[in-house]
Amino acid sequence: MDNRIEEIAAQIKSLEDELMEELRKKQDEFFYTLEDKKVKFQESVIKEGRSKIISSIKYLSSFPVLAIFTIPFIWSMMIPALLVDVFVSIFQIVCFPIYKIPKVKRSDYVVIDRYNLFYLDRVEKINCLYCEYFNGVIGYTREIAARTEQFWCPIKHSKPQIDMHSRYEKFFDFGDFDTYRKELNKRRSDFKDLEEETEVTQS
Repeated sequence: MDNRIEEIAAQIKSLEDELMEELRKKQDEFFYTLEDKKVKFQESVIKEGRSKIISSIKYLSSFPVLAIFTIPFIWSMMIPALLVDVFVSIFQIVCFPIYKIPKVKRSDYVVIDRYNLFYLDRVEKINCLYCEYFNGVIGYTREIAARTEQFWCPIKHSKPQIDMHSRYEKFFDFGDFDTYRKELNKRRSDFKDLEEETEVTQS
């Protein structure tokens, strides 16, 4: 049973890699390249995109009035996001070396790039900046929490989850007390896959 689960997990990882490869192909389709981690579009594409920008007023007027009134509520959520960002960063800096857990690279999750797109007006750019930061922090926090959970309580739930985090396949089956007691110390320190990924990235 465990072997089958590992096979499925490997297939998922393979599909994720395939998806990333297909996303890379989109660079050619939309005429941009990555140079020193910076996106560069063809000049002709930039001119065409800028010619189709709509004004911020026209953009905002396309939404219902009630939607505009929710903007203060949306931006108020930036306060807890900033606090979470700071505190989870401090948490992993202090705790992960003690637990001997590889640290989560924040820049892998908090990616700020869409606000610079040439075909967006000012309001759209601000919206993109908000969303890419907020969702990036959530992903960053989730990965820190996942690695922490693997160290402290690596046990699967009794019910299937809609969206499992990256470390869930390493967890013990719900109710398997025998394996839990035998392999807890080994399983809570099993981060070899992360170390291998780091080595591949650096090479």
